[in-house]
Amino acid sequence: MSAIAHADDGHGHGHDDHGHGHDGHDGHGHDDHGHGDLVENNYMKVPNIKLAMWTFLGSECMFFGSLIATYFFYLDKSISGPLPAEVFSIEITSISTFVLLMSSYTMALAVDAMKSAKLGKAKLMLVLTAICGTIFVSFQVYEFWHFFVEKKLALQTSLFGSTFYTMTGFHGAHVTVGVIWLLMVAGLIHKGNIKPQRAVVVESAGLYWHFVDIVWIIIFTFVYLFEFAK
Repeated sequence: MSAIAHADDGHGHGHDDHGHGHDGHDGHGHDDHGHGDLVENNYMKVPNIKLAMWTFLGSECMFFGSLIATYFFYLDKSISGPLPAEVFSIEITSISTFVLLMSSYTMALAVDAMKSAKLGKAKLMLVLTAICGTIFVSFQVYEFWHFFVEKKLALQTSLFGSTFYTMTGFHGAHVTVGVIWLLMVAGLIHKGNIKPQRAVVVESAGLYWHFVDIVWIIIFTFVYLFEFAK
């Protein structure tokens, strides 16, 4: 009887150990899964979400590079007007460019606030950045309307019209996506779904936003200012 009791005790302990192992597995497993986007790549030592963003932006560099190169390749090959000098308004475009540049500053403040666990400030800066992006897109919509209605420049009017609308239109679409993204991130922070420990989520959104700003600086400098300088 003593031996049987001892065996039962051992069997009970075995179940206890198994139970502990199961709980430990569940607890750690769910935790790792929840922070999967924060895991560093074994070779690059960079969070996966950030590495994915850098990879995406690399492909976007080639995309916008091809659009800008195509614009300049066909710039002087249009056989019908209007020409760039006849439609561009450097004053209006300068204002929208300034607004977009200011959005880079508020985006940087949002990232810094998130890393410092200042969630209220991070949300405010994200919303301000999105507002700046919305203002920029609104200027672009007005510019397109002005070119199309008053200057009679349509997408099919000339090579200049086709390449210009395609290049700046895709950029405007990217800014619009960025605005929606930033508002979604601000909403998730407000709901408590993004904590300071996951500041890399905001940082990745910031990388995208700074990228579209840099692309516009290049377009504004080489497309608008160079034409104005002529």
